[in-house]
Amino acid sequence: MDAPAPAPSAHLPELAAIAAESGLERVRILSWRDLEDPEAGGSELHAHRIASLWAAAGMDVELRTSAVPGAEPALERDGYRVLRRGGRYGVFARRAMEDLLRGHRAGDGLVEIWNGMPFFSPLWFRGPRVVFLHHVHAEMWRMTLPRWMARIGEVTEQRIAPPLYRSTRVITLSESSRAEIVGLLGFDADRVTVLPPGVDPRFTPGLPGDRTAEPLVVAVGRLVPVKRFDLLLRALARAKRSVPSLRAVIAGEGYERPRLESLRRALGATAWVSLPGRVSDGELVALYRRAWMVASASLREGWGMTLTEAGACATPSVVSDIAGHRDAVADGLSGLLADGDAEIAAAIARIALDAGLCARLGAGALARARALTWDAAARGALQALAEEACWDQASYPLPLGAGVVA
Repeated sequence: MDAPAPAPSAHLPELAAIAAESGLERVRILSWRDLEDPEAGGSELHAHRIASLWAAAGMDVELRTSAVPGAEPALERDGYRVLRRGGRYGVFARRAMEDLLRGHRAGDGLVEIWNGMPFFSPLWFRGPRVVFLHHVHAEMWRMTLPRWMARIGEVTEQRIAPPLYRSTRVITLSESSRAEIVGLLGFDADRVTVLPPGVDPRFTPGLPGDRTAEPLVVAVGRLVPVKRFDLLLRALARAKRSVPSLRAVIAGEGYERPRLESLRRALGATAWVSLPGRVSDGELVALYRRAWMVASASLREGWGMTLTEAGACATPSVVSDIAGHRDAVADGLSGLLADGDAEIAAAIARIALDAGLCARLGAGALARARALTWDAAARGALQALAEEACWDQASYPLPLGAGVVA
């Protein structure tokens, strides 16, 4: 994934003040993958945005991840350092060992990104610490791993890790994801904070003539099982029966490509469904502006950042009715929630056949997206880390999440 250039921020003095008042000088961020990893997605983009804003505010920020094949092990990106060492699975033990040997200094803080397998930071880091947990993985383990490895993942996520993280401040993206973290993993609701992701300013509505003459559905994401692009392809084929002029673009890359291309051929959709692979930042904005709607049939999402990116271009969504999506999309206001390929197909056809509905949902999507900023996300996350660094939380001038729209 490309590293989008950070937008200028007028809120850097606020971030610097929070860091100074709490005594935070250095922050290490632990992430399974780096933004430049071929399989990077929304979690890695989220980490990049937060890290770049904290660094711009004067903090010493270091992102530690697994190695990226064929890439340098160390670099500086938008003001923060990136260290990429360790294999896909060995990275967890390596990061812990490095920090144990390095030790903790006054002014150090830690952000752990729990993306399926945790780094178990409560066992080895004694300073101020928060965890980004975007969503529960649940069924995802069995969709991507051999049975024995999936079982290890399930047991770790559901039984081993939660007791160790009971006192940890957890940050997630949506209220619906928070409900699953509390309900499925048993976390204390008072220790789980909701901070929605931002939307980059480059995502804006296009000109009236940018929208295609014929209905166009756009979907964006990694071509992996959890995204369920196979279900979306079947839904598109159903919708095509009601909307003969329907066309679709599924942008992204991943190991599911051969299977999806085979399904596209079996459905007779090669002439009207395009699989262009990964697209550039400029091409992505253009796709959102051309589309009548974006679609996602994903099984698990913490939010669905492509949905609000498209919303900032005044493009509504048709999405699976899951945690994360329920917050990113306001059903009937900025898009439509649906369950299964038949309902998704009906929702796609409904918007494609009703220009007035498309325009109304697009306006709602634009209003929703305009309330979301990376400044607010970065400030809320730093405030949470700062509160963990200070026993006297009353000393902070801003309550946690002030100005953050949930």
